Amino acid sequence: MEKENLTPNEEKIEGRNAVIEAFRSGKTIDKLYILDGCQDGPVSTIRREAKKNGTLMKFVSRERLDQMSDTGKHQGVIAIAAAYDYSELDDIFNLAKARDEDPFVFILDNIEDPHNLGAIIRTANLAGAHGVIIPKNRAVGLTATVAKASAGAINYTPVVKVTNIAKTIEDLKDKGLWFVCADMDGTTMYKLNLKGPIGLVIGNEGSGVGRLVKEKCDMVASIPMKGDIDSLNASVAAGVLAFEIVRQRGVG
Repeated sequence: MEKENLTPNEEKIEGRNAVIEAFRSGKTIDKLYILDGCQDGPVSTIRREAKKNGTLMKFVSRERLDQMSDTGKHQGVIAIAAAYDYSELDDIFNLAKARDEDPFVFILDNIEDPHNLGAIIRTANLAGAHGVIIPKNRAVGLTATVAKASAGAINYTPVVKVTNIAKTIEDLKDKGLWFVCADMDGTTMYKLNLKGPIGLVIGNEGSGVGRLVKEKCDMVASIPMKGDIDSLNASVAAGVLAFEIVRQRGVG
């Protein structure tokens, strides 16, 4: 029988209450194994949470669950969760202070593709950003796929989960940051002053930066393009804008 092999960055959560609490605390659940045919109240709640969070569900036999279980008390449910720890906003500012640099953060407005999130974290690290901020809901979290796509950057770049992106931008403005978001209808990025304490806002792969978040930004930047299609992948757009910020920060 196939064994569920965990990576060093995953943990196993067993039992109905434990799994429900993991979802409700915001922990990222990569996979959920449920006893096939089980339909009672707690399991229905777990399935509802899993669906809401886009978690992969597998319906398996009791024998399979027994074989996977470490405790023998799985109660028909075993979850595989990402074990990466999220940082706090203060960690971003402490890192900037330690480097004696103006804060530079990425803010991601509902990125859903784990490969994009991982690639953006990698770019943030290589661009010298002090952290990445993501929303708690309607977006991918720190899964094993994200970790792999980040090529190890997830271990060095603080990632912070917040309840409300627009409110977080307001709070960070009080700390002196300016915000630029990516949008094809914006001002060409080469014409903008992107120096100083700055937040780079990247939107959802399909719909871009949300209206409320865009309204909070001080600048809207577009990337000059000459091809036959009208948009870049979110992680590529993040990279292009990030390194224009790097270029300007390195001047003067």
